[in-house]
Amino acid sequence: MLMLQGKGVSKGVVKGPLYFFGRPDTTIVKGDNCDAAWEKQRLAQAQAATIAQLEALAAACRESSGEEMAILFETHAMFVEDEDFVCQIHEALDTERCTAEYAVQAAGESFAAMFAAMDDAYMQARAEDIRDVARRIVNNLMGIVEGGIDSEEPVILAADDLAPSETIQLDKSKILGFAT
Repeated sequence: MLMLQGKGVSKGVVKGPLYFFGRPDTTIVKGDNCDAAWEKQRLAQAQAATIAQLEALAAACRESSGEEMAILFETHAMFVEDEDFVCQIHEALDTERCTAEYAVQAAGESFAAMFAAMDDAYMQARAEDIRDVARRIVNNLMGIVEGGIDSEEPVILAADDLAPSETIQLDKSKILGFAT
């Protein structure tokens, strides 16, 4: 029997099966000599899908968790169309002739690194939000559907980290507790 110990952050004890949260494999290929116009078209479709998903998450949060979480997802949706972020992606598509997935991931990491290097702890924490938005766009480019627990019974969900958008999409009736 596997027994794990950790530090509790809320009252109570739960007992149940452990479910390891995994993200789909999103191995990204840079590509070579890709059609920039086609990649930009794919990007625009993925951006629209991402914004729709984030707006739906904001609406769900507004009903279940309150305004603060809803604003987070609305902010994520605004970042999808951020002029500097999109410009950096388009520049990579034009100059490097790479895939949209590669350009989004590179721009996301560039912006996340910039935020992580700031002196303000709040702004440093926004680096993960940027990575989350970039990951969501990449997933939409790759046709990957997010969320869900593949278990019929309630579980203790174990993960290295959970982004707010991943957490809100989980079926709460299947979760006894979290271990992160």
